[in-house]
Amino acid sequence: MDNGGTPGGTLKTLATAELTDILTLLPHRYPFLMIDRVIDIDGDRSGIGIKNVTYNEPQFMGHFPGEPVMPGVLMIEGMAQTAGVLCMHAEGREKPRLVYLMTVDKAKFRKPVRPGDVIEYHMKKERQRGNIWRFHGDAIVSGTLVAEADVSAMIVQE
Repeated sequence: MDNGGTPGGTLKTLATAELTDILTLLPHRYPFLMIDRVIDIDGDRSGIGIKNVTYNEPQFMGHFPGEPVMPGVLMIEGMAQTAGVLCMHAEGREKPRLVYLMTVDKAKFRKPVRPGDVIEYHMKKERQRGNIWRFHGDAIVSGTLVAEADVSAMIVQE
């Protein structure tokens, strides 16, 4: 995928992680895998996680019957998993490593997300120190900001 020119006239290519790639990079599995693919991966600096929200997901049985709404905590998890894919992809990992969520700051939920929506988790790295990473995430549905948060996580060293 081409992202246009960069200074010096070279083209910048952004990567994509499909579901099979995500399963290689992360230890998460259904029903707790909260992203379907990651697009526009720019190293560990940024990327966009995609989540197709469907009515048959287990959380909608109880959240809420007759008025299904995607739980905010699962959107935060989708942000964290997208950031995890960026980190693991940048490291070129062959097998998944554990990533522990450490903090969630400045979380805001602005609009409900419902089955049929497609969430885009726009993640940008704020900093990294050793095996600890911090990202800012915006959750966007059809061009509208529905949630945002800062998340930090630790990648467990082998």
